[in-house]
Amino acid sequence: MIDRYTRPEMGALWTDERKFQTWLDVELAACAAMAQAGRIPRKDWTAIRRKAGFDVKRIRKIEAEVRHDVIAFLTNVAEHVGPAARHVHKGLTSSDVVDTALSVNLVKAADLLLADVDRVRAAAARLAEKHAFTPMIGRSHGIHAEPTTFGLKMALMYDEFGRARARLAAARETVRVGKLSGAVGTHAHLDPKIEAAVCKRLGLRPAAISTQILQRDRHAEFAAALALVGASVERWAQEFRHLQRTEVGEVEEFFGRGQKGSSAMPHKKNPVVGEQLCGLARVLRGHALAALENVALWHERDISHSSAERIILPDATILLDYMLDKLAALVAGLKVDAARMRANLDLTHGLIHSQQVLLLLVEKGVAREDAYRWVQRNALEAWRTGRPLLELVAADADVAKKASRGELAACFDLKRHFRDVKRTFRALGLSAG
Repeated sequence: MIDRYTRPEMGALWTDERKFQTWLDVELAACAAMAQAGRIPRKDWTAIRRKAGFDVKRIRKIEAEVRHDVIAFLTNVAEHVGPAARHVHKGLTSSDVVDTALSVNLVKAADLLLADVDRVRAAAARLAEKHAFTPMIGRSHGIHAEPTTFGLKMALMYDEFGRARARLAAARETVRVGKLSGAVGTHAHLDPKIEAAVCKRLGLRPAAISTQILQRDRHAEFAAALALVGASVERWAQEFRHLQRTEVGEVEEFFGRGQKGSSAMPHKKNPVVGEQLCGLARVLRGHALAALENVALWHERDISHSSAERIILPDATILLDYMLDKLAALVAGLKVDAARMRANLDLTHGLIHSQQVLLLLVEKGVAREDAYRWVQRNALEAWRTGRPLLELVAADADVAKKASRGELAACFDLKRHFRDVKRTFRALGLSAG
């Protein structure tokens, strides 16, 4: 999968180069704020700003000896800056830099994911509006229920990913927090005004209170939001997989020229993208569980969360970015077979209109239990014989006493089911023509 990953923006957020650059951004923002407050001489701040840099290979070499990534980073920065580097990291602890930088990158990751969701919604909206009145069977328990439209189905997808967007936006705000409060969060060595200035420069809010770290319920919420968006991806991937089954055949994933579906069976066109997405959603849920486990840390901090986060946060954001990109492409290229949808509507010879007949009889004064029994016995006969339900209920002596054939025939009109489509679309900001 990863070798075919064609969206490098998200992956670039999690490279060592980007990590160290963001660390340096935090350190430089702190130095700038301290210089403004008179805590760093102007000439030293000028030297820091002009010379600050790093070399990834050199940092790795130093880390192999000191076995501490932030110290290795600071050592290398000092090699670039010279004597003025004594002011770099003044009053800070490692997590001030690492956690604040992580927040910066999580916010940027969230922005990319929000853009992905917008593409999914745009693809769903196009299909919804195109097929607002394309009739198809609705299913409950996998069994034919009553008529709906494919446009309504896609409008539902559009709406669901609107909630996905809101969840990502909320999670973005939850992690849009920084801290420079020191080793146990008391601001013993750095004025909170410095923290506030740094966070403002980086587009973050200062945490109202923290320990040595930002509390991990924030990151757990972020990972859970990603997993929940992944669950929505899976929900629709699974829907399209079901609709592509040979017995249904109402939609089909794009199948390219030269594509092959099976090494053994040349006729196969499988819903492979949908299947991939369903499997990957399980991985996201696993990452969310690990993030939840990271919430409970010892006292003001331990580092049991760190090793897990180095895997789950890059992997989860890259993975969801990939999944949303694939889902948007799947929807945009979806082949919709309106004729097959209509044929499937007629498979049960009118059984899907049984509720309308039931309601008609109730309106005519028949007790609901009696009406249900009359319609059900004819419905079961239709199942058994394949005779049209309209023919059977019209010939039923009990039913015929209460409703004319014309009144019964009106119960089998599809238009009754579609009279609310335009209102529903308007409520979602979509056009139903």
